[in-house]
Amino acid sequence: MLSNKNKFYKPDSILNKILKMDWILLFVVLIVCIIGVGALYSAGDGNLTPWAINHIYKIILGFSIVFILGQFKIKFIMKFSVILYVFCILCLIFVIYFGVGDVKRWIDLKYFFFQPSELAKISIILYLAKFFSNYPNNTKNFLYNIFAFFIVLIPGFLVINQPDLGTGSMLILLGFSLIFLNGLSWNIIFSLTIVSLISIPILWQNLLEYQKYRILVFLNPELDILGKGYQIMQSKIAIGSGGMLGKGFLTGSQSRLDFLPEKHTDFVFTLISEEMGFVGSLSVLMLYFFINVILIREFLKEDNFTNKILIFGVSFLIFLYVVFNIGMVSGLIPVVGAPLPFISNGGTSLITIFIGLGIVQSIRVSRNV
Repeated sequence: MLSNKNKFYKPDSILNKILKMDWILLFVVLIVCIIGVGALYSAGDGNLTPWAINHIYKIILGFSIVFILGQFKIKFIMKFSVILYVFCILCLIFVIYFGVGDVKRWIDLKYFFFQPSELAKISIILYLAKFFSNYPNNTKNFLYNIFAFFIVLIPGFLVINQPDLGTGSMLILLGFSLIFLNGLSWNIIFSLTIVSLISIPILWQNLLEYQKYRILVFLNPELDILGKGYQIMQSKIAIGSGGMLGKGFLTGSQSRLDFLPEKHTDFVFTLISEEMGFVGSLSVLMLYFFINVILIREFLKEDNFTNKILIFGVSFLIFLYVVFNIGMVSGLIPVVGAPLPFISNGGTSLITIFIGLGIVQSIRVSRNV
């Protein structure tokens, strides 16, 4: 008789499970990661240190996580969904009092900084999937939907309170999309829309002054060209100056002369656009599109609805990262802190996405065992 350990994990089938992973997806992700290393090498003025080499280490760790999670059945991973969610909530409360940084978003773990708001995104995907599977066919139950919304809003408001409006909004959008996918009634959707519209003046009054100013500068970047509007104006200049084919690798004037702010994190796509032009930028976007197409293909193959929720959540999370980041640097949305997946320098966000990919691989391997 098999033990519980053997039920979820079979050491003698490690190689077979690795072979059953989606290697096309992993290969495309690897290409984007290599582009990220190149972009960070350029951001470091042709040096591997400090950003490019750290990115390489994180990529190796990330792929290791994917391979490890792929060895376990998804039911085993789901057992930790509540624990992970509670852990993230406690960490988000912890950063209010003991967080580090100009705005308290990180926990100093001596050897690296941990940003719980990023991991909270994966915890919401897992916990909502667990909740929906435990209580199926309750989408018309008012209390059921209220509880689902609270699962999303508790970490969402804790993140917004840091303050981190961009990450908090992304987290809430992610959670609401999964609730909608589960079968939210149109009456509730209509009611929420009306309440949201009515709440806009109240939300505006409760925004911090710098958040209000960011929105005003978004509507009119020339309002403060040398202040709050500086980032987006320089970003647009860099993107436009790249032209069709770009200025060439390591030859972007905006980034070389340090006109481009945060070129290794939130504005790394601007650096790529300047050096590689429209063709290079479009190629990066197509790679992200291809990643999501592969994930949606897995979503359509899956018969288990809980697994569908998980796959869609990971796919939509990557989509939100890309939309928020590229929308920000191109002036389509207000400036928010949103890294570009697999490219921007950032630890917790990168590992979070790799955990998501590991969950998808676990579902795929479990289906094919």
